Amino acid sequence: MINLMYLVFIAMIAMNMSKEVLSAFGLMDAKFDESNETMTEMNTKLLANLETKAEEKPAEFATAAEKAKQISTVSDQFYGYLASLKSSIIKKGEYKVDPKTGKLPFEEMDKTDILDETWFTGDRLTKEGQEFMDKIAAYKTDVKKIIGDDVKYGRAIENFEKRFSTNPEPNADGKKLQWLDANFKGFPAIASYTKLTAMQNDVKVTEANMFNVFLGNTLDEAVSLKNFQAIVIADKSAFFAGEKFQGKVVLGKYANVTPTGLSIGGESIDLENAIDSTGAARLDFNVGGVGEQKIEGTFTFLEDGKPLEIPIKGNYVVVPRPNSATISADKMNVVYRGVNNPMTISFAGVPDNKVSASGSGLSKGSGMGKYIMKPTSGREVAINVSATLDDGSKVSDKAVFRIKDIPKPSGQIAGQIGTAKLPRKNVEIGRIEAVLEDFDFDLPLTVTGFKIKVEGKPSITCSGDRLNGAAKSALASAPRGSQVQIFEIKSRTNGPAIKPANPLVIELTN
Repeated sequence: MINLMYLVFIAMIAMNMSKEVLSAFGLMDAKFDESNETMTEMNTKLLANLETKAEEKPAEFATAAEKAKQISTVSDQFYGYLASLKSSIIKKGEYKVDPKTGKLPFEEMDKTDILDETWFTGDRLTKEGQEFMDKIAAYKTDVKKIIGDDVKYGRAIENFEKRFSTNPEPNADGKKLQWLDANFKGFPAIASYTKLTAMQNDVKVTEANMFNVFLGNTLDEAVSLKNFQAIVIADKSAFFAGEKFQGKVVLGKYANVTPTGLSIGGESIDLENAIDSTGAARLDFNVGGVGEQKIEGTFTFLEDGKPLEIPIKGNYVVVPRPNSATISADKMNVVYRGVNNPMTISFAGVPDNKVSASGSGLSKGSGMGKYIMKPTSGREVAINVSATLDDGSKVSDKAVFRIKDIPKPSGQIAGQIGTAKLPRKNVEIGRIEAVLEDFDFDLPLTVTGFKIKVEGKPSITCSGDRLNGAAKSALASAPRGSQVQIFEIKSRTNGPAIKPANPLVIELTN
């Protein structure tokens, strides 16, 4: 079974687009695939064993065997559906399998828009996104219906529910996100592809657990150490090249059993200093080169007066030290003069409290990696970022952003911009507005005055955002079909000065 560290690793670095990280996802996907093949063979044997027992002891195993076959059927259907989603990612991304290695081009699978466009539309899910959520819910419903209400299966159902939980999850700022957003939105294609493979692994684990429950193997798991697994748990799931690996090896369920021996990579470990109060053995050694690395060894215990060796098999992934910062404007690739431009600034693999950024008009915002940029003068602004790594060394980077003025607004009346056709009464009582078209910031404008020109009449200056008495009198004399011009529309904000809005030309319809 693939170690939990892979799933933690996905959550930690899903947004890092470096080739090494994309390749690491590919390595993890391959591990999940290998595990799925192994578990498929194991589950086939477990199901055959149940069917044999049902023939030999129908009173004891017939019902269990029937439930197992039903579990196998619904699991195969959901597994196949997940496989179709993976195929869709490959097809839409136009990714080709290398004919020499038989592998996908992991380092090229950095697109984030494949599932974003398929599953999400604004703050809502598309038909396809809702179908995915419905398929998960249907699989959970089918499995629980097959299992039934027998209390002896309660623990198995509880674990199954946790495995396929789709409850909202908190992001780095503590804000709750819908499960699909938190796990797939904005992720590179290889990360989403690997996550789907991991879900297929969860399906296989579900089958194995249920089949073992039906066979009555849970008691054996509780009694014999032979059924415990040595698990490698790293202090963190990715390491920079040259760092020391730090983690521990434990038996499944943290069995507090005193070992008599421990060896890693053929070297014996001093148990007196390595074992803690839970029976876990601390590991401390230099990590290998960039990429996937294996941990192999033996954990030795006494059982029935005889030494019992439990193989240790684990994996970890080494990523390169960061040498560039991630600096992005949350709204666009430029910053606007006089307004608060939200930005996210981070250094790959470095905690937020060890990253510092500086620049003219830059200030720390609320939340991890959040900053506010409010430029005032010039045409460009430089942001300098530095970070302190775990070993005390420092790295730095720099990015330059263009500064643009707030665009000229447009005049608007009754929801119409530029030109409008309106009844005379609508113009008389209407409110003149200034709007910033296609501007990504929420910057309300308040009209403070304008001029109006009715055909055959001199222009009239109005204060505020509505026609005054003189303007209404001139409007009353205008013939049907004539044009009314509203220009020099002045407005203000709580921030920077705003240019006069583009004029309005209104044709009277009565």
